[in-house]
Amino acid sequence: MDVSVKTISSLEKVRSRSQEMQTIANHKILLGGEQFSYQQMLLTDERTILKVSVESPLAEYVQLYVVNDAVMDMPSHATCEDLDYLTGTPGIMPDILLPLEEQKGCILFNNYAVVWVEVKIPREYPAGKYPITICYDGEQNLQETMMVEVLPLSLPEQELKFTQWFHVDCIASAHHVPVYSEEHWALIDKYMQLAGELGMNMILTPIFTPPLDTQPGFYRPNTQLVRVGKKEGGYEFDFSMLKRWLDLARKNGMRYFEMSHLFSQWGLKYCPNIYAGEEHLFGWHTPATSPEYKAFLEQLIPQLLEFLEGEGVKENCFFHLSDEPSFEHLDNYRYAYSVVRPLIGDMKIMDALSNVDFYDEGLLDVPVTASNHIVPFLEKQIENQWVYYCTGQHTDVSNRFMAMSSARTRIMGLQMYKYNIKGFLQWGYNFYYSALALYPINPYVTSSAERIFPSGDPFTVYPWKDGVVPSLRGKVFKEGLQDIQLCRLLERYMSHEEVVAWLEERAGMELTFFDYPKNPEYLLKLNDAIKEELKGRV
Repeated sequence: MDVSVKTISSLEKVRSRSQEMQTIANHKILLGGEQFSYQQMLLTDERTILKVSVESPLAEYVQLYVVNDAVMDMPSHATCEDLDYLTGTPGIMPDILLPLEEQKGCILFNNYAVVWVEVKIPREYPAGKYPITICYDGEQNLQETMMVEVLPLSLPEQELKFTQWFHVDCIASAHHVPVYSEEHWALIDKYMQLAGELGMNMILTPIFTPPLDTQPGFYRPNTQLVRVGKKEGGYEFDFSMLKRWLDLARKNGMRYFEMSHLFSQWGLKYCPNIYAGEEHLFGWHTPATSPEYKAFLEQLIPQLLEFLEGEGVKENCFFHLSDEPSFEHLDNYRYAYSVVRPLIGDMKIMDALSNVDFYDEGLLDVPVTASNHIVPFLEKQIENQWVYYCTGQHTDVSNRFMAMSSARTRIMGLQMYKYNIKGFLQWGYNFYYSALALYPINPYVTSSAERIFPSGDPFTVYPWKDGVVPSLRGKVFKEGLQDIQLCRLLERYMSHEEVVAWLEERAGMELTFFDYPKNPEYLLKLNDAIKEELKGRV
C-alpha cells in the first residue's frame, strides 16, 4: 500500500485527486487566542484504512475533522455570469467537517481523502515553538509535522458584531423533537456553542415566532419565548423561557441580542404570529396597522425592557421592525417606526435594507446593507454601518456559496476592516426548510432550499445525530474575522489608514466590496506578513 500526504491551506477545496494543489510551508506563526486550520490530502491507489492521531505539546488544542462532500444541487443562479465560481455544474463539493472521533479515529478511503487540522491557541499561551505531528498508522506509517511558533501576543477580542439567523424551529424539525422540549433545549445549547466557535456573538432571539422566510398564510412551528396571558383590561407576560434562552446564549459566548421582527418581512403588511395559550392573537389574519396589535406592543415592550434591564443585557439588545423593506414600503415602515420608537426610547433599531432613504429619514439607527448596494451608505460615513449578503449577492461581491472559492468567502473580513463596518449579518445559520418554509428538507440531499438559493446560502452547519457539525465555509469565514483582529492589532503601530494602504499595496489594487484579489495566495501571504511585522515589534 502506497500512501502520500500533501499539506495544503484551508483555502483549498479538494474535488479530485488530480486537482493541482499548492502545498504550504510546515511552519506557522500564531498568536494567543488564534484559531489556525490547514488540510492534509492523502493519496492512494487502493482501498485504505488509517488510524489518525496527534502527537504534540498542543495536542489538547488540536481538533481533527474528515472533510466530506456535500450535495451542491444549485451552484449559482442560472442567470449568473460571474466567472469567479469553481464550477457552474451541479454535483458535490467538500463542505461537511465531521469530527474524526465520529469515525472512531479512522479514515477509510479509496483514491483520496482530506483531513482538516484545527489548532486553537489559548490566550496568554507561553511563547515558543511547538511541533504538531499528525500520525497516520497503517501498513505504511506516515507522519507530517507543522511547527507552530507562538508569539507573546494575543489577538484582540472580536469587536465586530456577527449574527447568522438562528432558526430554532429548524433544529426541532431536523432532529424530530418537540419545540422547547428538554431534548430541544439540549440541541439548542449545542447549536449555540458551535455558533460561538464560528465567531457569532449576536443571536436572533424569538420573543415571537420570527416572521421571516415564510409564505404568507403558512405557519412555521411556534417558537415564541414570551408567554402571553389575557387578563381583564389587557395582557400579562411570562419571561421565564426568555430568561432560559438568555442564560444559555450567554454561556455560549453571545453578548448581543436581536429581538425578532415586530412586523412581517418584505413589506410590513402583517403582524407576527403571536399566541396566548392556544388562542391565536395576531398573525397573517392581522394587518400591521391593527389598533389591537399597537395596544399589545404598548403593554409588552415596557415590561420586556424592564426584564432585559434586570438581566443586564438591555444595552446590548437591538430591535427589528421588518426585514428587507423596499422603497415602496417606506410609508409602512414610517408607521411601524411611529409605533415602536416611543416605546423603546433610545434603543437601537436595525434592519436589513438597501435603500438609503430609510436612514436619511432617521427611521433606523443601524442600517444592515446588502454588500452590492452599500456604496451610497459608505459615502455617508455612517457610524453604525453593517453589511449583509444572501442569495441576491451572487456576482462580483464576496459570499459563502459552495461553488465559490474559499478565498472569496474569507476576503469579506478585510473588506469590513477597511470600511470600519460594525457588524455582519447572514440569514442562514441553520435554515433546514424549503424556500418560504413550506416543508422541512434534508440538508444532506439539498443545500439550496430545493433549488431556490445557491447551495450553501441557507445554512452553515449540519445536523448530526444528537448534535451539529460545522461546514468548511463556516471555518473559513471565522478566519476572515480573525484577519480583522490581526489588522486591529497592527493598529498599535500604525494608523488605520496606514494599515489599509499596507493591505492594498500587497494586493496591487484598491480593496473594495467589488474589487479584491481572487487568489488564496494573497490572503495567506498577507497573514504571514502581518505576523512577521508583529514579531519584529515584540
